[in-house]
Amino acid sequence: MKKFFLLSVIVVLCSFQIQKPTKIVFFGDSITEYGVQPNGFITLIQQRLKAEHKDGDYQVEGAGIGGNKIYDLYLRYEDDVLAKNPDVVVIWVGVNDVWHKRLFGTGTDWDKFGRFYTALIKKMQAKGIKVLLCTPGTIGEKTDYSNEQDGDLNKYSQIIRDLAKQNNCELIDFRKMFHEYDVKNNPENKDSGILTKDGVHPNDVGNKYIADVFYNILIK
Repeated sequence: MKKFFLLSVIVVLCSFQIQKPTKIVFFGDSITEYGVQPNGFITLIQQRLKAEHKDGDYQVEGAGIGGNKIYDLYLRYEDDVLAKNPDVVVIWVGVNDVWHKRLFGTGTDWDKFGRFYTALIKKMQAKGIKVLLCTPGTIGEKTDYSNEQDGDLNKYSQIIRDLAKQNNCELIDFRKMFHEYDVKNNPENKDSGILTKDGVHPNDVGNKYIADVFYNILIK
């Protein structure tokens, strides 16, 4: 009888074990780095989780460094991501791999971009981490594809789409989504000022838009 009672107590206690929150790490460049600022998309997600009383179920963090390209992420994923023991990692990179070709004569060749990206995905999946991929949004918000680097940005975005399919990763296609938003909201075909403050980095409207997209996909 005593053994049965003790077993019953153990079962009850186990059923009341505190569940760890799902930890989500956003991994990327300056767009992600700025996401933790007061009006950044990561901060907005944190605020919404708290407002909806879900902050005990989800923990979100940023691991962004300005200027990073795909190989920078590969070189620091152990210290900056795996060390946080995430359940989900959101990879958002690609702008600098294209943009820096014009700015600094650097960047990342498309074939190396794919190889580094694939290796990064595999390393994380081997740890049981769910990986979500994002295409880069814009390098200029003109809607007629007259931005100087639209061609390359489209090509690298397609590489990411293909990698998502090949590696069974969920995809957020910001490249497509930003363009569709700009088509509806940029009748003057401006280079910036719609979702971004400089053609690349989100403004307040962009951060709110991005935060809502992530929240609706990541938070169940």
